[in-house]
Amino acid sequence: MSFRLKTFAAALALLAFGAALLMTGCGERESKGLYHCPMHPTVISDKPGECPICFMNLVPIPSEGEADDGSAAAPSGAPAHGAPAGASGKYICPMCPGVVSDDPNDRCPTCGMKLEPAPAAVPAGAGSRTAERALGLAPVTVSSAARERIGLTLGTVERRPMAREVRTVARIATDEKRLHRVTLKFDGWVERLFVAVTGQEVARGEPLLTIYSPELLSAELEYLAARRAAEKMRVSDDPSLEATGGDLLASARKRLELWDIGDGEIDRLEKTGEAEKYVTIYAPASGVVLERNVLPGERVAPGAVLMTVADLGAVWADASIYESDLRFVRVGMPFELTLPYWPGKSFTGEVIFVSPTVDPATRTLIARLAVPNRDLLLKPGMFGDARLFYELGERLTVPETAVMFSGTRAYAFRDEEGGRLAPVEIEVGTRADGRYEVVTGLFEGDRVVTSANFLIDSESSLAYALQALTGGGSAGAPIADPAAAAGGSAAHGH
Repeated sequence: MSFRLKTFAAALALLAFGAALLMTGCGERESKGLYHCPMHPTVISDKPGECPICFMNLVPIPSEGEADDGSAAAPSGAPAHGAPAGASGKYICPMCPGVVSDDPNDRCPTCGMKLEPAPAAVPAGAGSRTAERALGLAPVTVSSAARERIGLTLGTVERRPMAREVRTVARIATDEKRLHRVTLKFDGWVERLFVAVTGQEVARGEPLLTIYSPELLSAELEYLAARRAAEKMRVSDDPSLEATGGDLLASARKRLELWDIGDGEIDRLEKTGEAEKYVTIYAPASGVVLERNVLPGERVAPGAVLMTVADLGAVWADASIYESDLRFVRVGMPFELTLPYWPGKSFTGEVIFVSPTVDPATRTLIARLAVPNRDLLLKPGMFGDARLFYELGERLTVPETAVMFSGTRAYAFRDEEGGRLAPVEIEVGTRADGRYEVVTGLFEGDRVVTSANFLIDSESSLAYALQALTGGGSAGAPIADPAAAAGGSAAHGH
């Protein structure tokens, strides 16, 4: 019979036995000289042997008394109903271990039995190392042969460096510090465009368009007039006239400079002595023309954006960070960016900004990543997979497969002497690299179960319920190896 069928049969037998106890008032029975199976209480024999269902060794049935109120008396050495609780301060139902209360006068809402004090924390490990046993579970003993048969493996609690990896999606965006907008500070009309299409690459100083502006033409003519006047006043005998001529020339030049007319255009005016009708506007930086908002013959006003040039040699990647990962994201931390459709290609950089607000629609915030893009492989609007690495330092860790959860509790089965597997309630922290950080409950060097956990958990729960019913000790119910078991005489109790 497979291990699962044995466990299922044990559960059915336990329920039947509990129902019988409830209907009979859990009265006393003569048990002197009788033996039963700890996993199947209905299997009773008048001599030692093995259970025909699970092949476990039969154990003597302890004597039981009758309490004054008709309920089953507490096991020898255990506090009676209503007695002060042990160190745990909790009361549980012996038939339903999941029922826990702080009030000793409560009854089980499932079967109606009075609650009993829960066992206190049991010493675990050597010396003063103790850990609280998880409520509702009991130690079990598993032989080496049984461990091999069910595939039970162990892992070690150890200290090791931990790094939390945050994985998320990132959207490529233009670096706003590398955006350049082409604008004018005077009225005019577009005469000619040198940029034919959006997306065209341009170099710094390359012509973009020509403009006709009456205001600019008038300012250039005034500059030429001021220059001629200054030259005449310079040969005057009156020093004040010479100074006045110089001031007029400087004022006219300053006006052109404030309109962003470059030194090259002003030098051309001085050399040729002629003002041109059209003025050429040049690219402020090398990059790609992302926007072109004008056409030939169109009038433009001061401040209007004619074109937008972006340097894509470095871009931003805006990564969406969930609130639960926020504590692992810091400015300056490294990251790796990959593209799902480009295997083997990755980009690295660091986080330069973390948004101070959360998007109410997605419940995420933005972590901005600075990504070098020398080959211009990353294009604004693309999506990639970002992996951010946060160094946690050295922590006490346990394999994640060893940790089991029940509601808000976490626990693991620790390997102790004599093949004993003891349930230990633990508190875990960060999960990373296939391990959990251990906050409390385990110690460095402890060995814990990492596979077949659910089988051990089932046996532990049944063993705890049987101990509560029979008053058994805490040595742990053994899981026998059927291969080593021989047939024994045993009779089913009725």
